[in-house]
Amino acid sequence: MEQRAPNGPPAAWYRRRRNLVAGGILLLVGGLSTTAVLVADGDPAHKAKPAPPGASATVAAVKAPVTPPAKVCGNTKLLTGPAQAPAGAVVVSTSQNLSTLTAQSPAGTTFWLSPGRHRLTNDEFVQVVPKDGNHYIGAPGAILDGANRNRYAFTGYAKDVVISHLTIQNFGKVRGNNDEGVVNHDSGTGWTVEANTIQHNAGAGVMLGSKNVLRGNCLKDNGQYGFNAYSPQRVASITLQGNEITGNNTDDWETVRPGCGCTGGGKFWAVSGAIVRGNWIHDNRGAGMWADTNNTAFAIEGNYIAGNYAEGIVYEISYNASIRGNTFIRNGIGKGPTNTGFPTPALYISESGADKRVPGMFNQTFEVSGNVFTDNWAGVILWENADRFAGSAANTSSGSSTLVNPSVVNNASCNAQNIKNEPYVGDCRWRTQNVRVHDNVFSLDPDNLGDKCASRSGCGYNGIFSNWGTFPEWSPYKARTVEDSITFHQGNRFFSNTYSGPWKFMVHEQGNAVNWAAWQGAPYGQDQDSVIKVNGER
Repeated sequence: MEQRAPNGPPAAWYRRRRNLVAGGILLLVGGLSTTAVLVADGDPAHKAKPAPPGASATVAAVKAPVTPPAKVCGNTKLLTGPAQAPAGAVVVSTSQNLSTLTAQSPAGTTFWLSPGRHRLTNDEFVQVVPKDGNHYIGAPGAILDGANRNRYAFTGYAKDVVISHLTIQNFGKVRGNNDEGVVNHDSGTGWTVEANTIQHNAGAGVMLGSKNVLRGNCLKDNGQYGFNAYSPQRVASITLQGNEITGNNTDDWETVRPGCGCTGGGKFWAVSGAIVRGNWIHDNRGAGMWADTNNTAFAIEGNYIAGNYAEGIVYEISYNASIRGNTFIRNGIGKGPTNTGFPTPALYISESGADKRVPGMFNQTFEVSGNVFTDNWAGVILWENADRFAGSAANTSSGSSTLVNPSVVNNASCNAQNIKNEPYVGDCRWRTQNVRVHDNVFSLDPDNLGDKCASRSGCGYNGIFSNWGTFPEWSPYKARTVEDSITFHQGNRFFSNTYSGPWKFMVHEQGNAVNWAAWQGAPYGQDQDSVIKVNGER
């Protein structure tokens, strides 16, 4: 059975800090510094050569963490706020209403919430609406509690708001706030959300807007997501660093809305420029992290991604990323056995790749390097749905079209009359292209995954493949067109990897499972300079 590409959200889903890239080289911060080494493209023949003029530049691989880098939840040392109010701050007692005090105070006010449980009034739509530059700081033990009566905690369009050292919990009713967020509900610009515990809320714990920083938080047991990034004007330049993101999707939205693709640790939609570094993303009821629809210029590095029910990371109909130095452990073990026609991987790259026509970092090659994959249901899958393109009813990201030629190519122009001609036949598709999967370590011990782990159930695969094109009737991508393209003509390469365990490979056509020799041999030629150990032997 063909894998259905995950759904993108409808536009109605949504309501309405730094730039850490310069000079073409990613600037590493937060203790993950490394020597900069320019790499031209990731082909093994070129990996030791300097980049030619105009090529994308990246830096040497970040070392994958051996242990979780962000043990935040319950860590009082990291989360506890100041015991005394900062000079000039408004002191908020538990008997006062933070919403009212905010409305009465000028922009730029700092509020220090005293220890204890703070409540707004019982009205469902009472919320805190910050003004530009407001700071909200929690004393030790300060809790802002919605009591499942107030829908949202912090809303509005103020800029440069800071929220720190608070526990923010119980906003919204069970299975409420669908596709909405509790903190920064309206995706305000320039917000910093740092050292908070945001838990047991309906919908998403946090919404992210442009120039937002989400750092050092515990995002735990929220109804739909820990975080969600979206704005109708697109989101640009965001940083997620040092967060623990765990147990989210407690409301099990995939059961309520089957196939919605709307759950997990966190999701990005139409984001340009994101740094996701040093987070511990684990045990979420869905994918750990999902970048869905026209995201670009993502640096995902140094994260520890473990125990998520479905994929560890999904990067879908998007562009230009570097996924380096992450640790993936035991992801997909929940979803994998139920999805037997399609391997459930730790890293799922779906209709995504590098395209030089989309501006920003990583637009020459899409790098997957220096990662460690241990006992996941499957490893790395590169997939392209032959039937999914702008203008097709199989494009589940309704209303979205590609970013490569938007003034000409869009949902309206990708129609039956134009689609067989250029530029439409080339530009109406999101393509899995120029992906380089190299210098990773893939380890698999089926005994650690249980009796259901078998090659016939999709366990223990890497792959590059598509489905046989069938739809719509006027599609120019029928039959083997996309299968041939993703496998042979779009620059997708596995090389310089190390494998341990009984790995198999799905290649060219969905369901075409091959062994190591066939994967390396003609016509596929993958992983030719990689090594594999089976039962301890090379």
